[in-house]
Order: sequence, then structure tokens, then C-alpha cells
Amino acid sequence: AEQGHADAQYNFGVCYKKGEGVPQDYAEAAKWYRKAAEQGDAQAQFKLGMCYYLGQGVPQNKAVGIKWIKKAAQQGNEYAKIALESLGETW
Repeated sequence: AEQGHADAQYNFGVCYKKGEGVPQDYAEAAKWYRKAAEQGDAQAQFKLGMCYYLGQGVPQNKAVGIKWIKKAAQQGNEYAKIALESLGETW
């Protein structure tokens, strides 16, 4: 993850969000999701978007959350598509 591998960064985010092997820390999860999301990882984009939408580990900002969720949906992430539909948003 430290060497810039998006998959590893995403997995670190998941570990921190769930508290698996590390103390649960939403801010740390968002940090790792962002690193992977900025490299184009659709799963990380969706998870980062949800962090912003819900205000978990970052200041709540629904507009920024939607932006990241849309990026994930545009790459085919089904969870992002479902989330956008449930929020009344298009992708």
C-alpha cells in the first residue's frame, strides 16, 4: 500500500473501516480509500464517496460524495449505480 498499489490501499481502507487487524479508524480508512480512488479504483471511489456522503472519517459533504460515487458508477461499479438510483441521482 505504501508503494502505491491501489488494491492494497483499498484493502487497508477496508481494514481500518472494519477494525480488522487494526483499531477501527474512519479517518484512516478514508485516507487509504482516497489514495486508491485517485488512481482510478472504482471500489475505492465508491467507498470514499460514501465516507463523504455519510460524514465518516471526513467532514460530511454530500456533493463531494455524489461526485466520487458517480466516478465509480461510470466505471461500472454496481453498488455505486444502486446507491445513486436510491438517492435519485443519475450517473
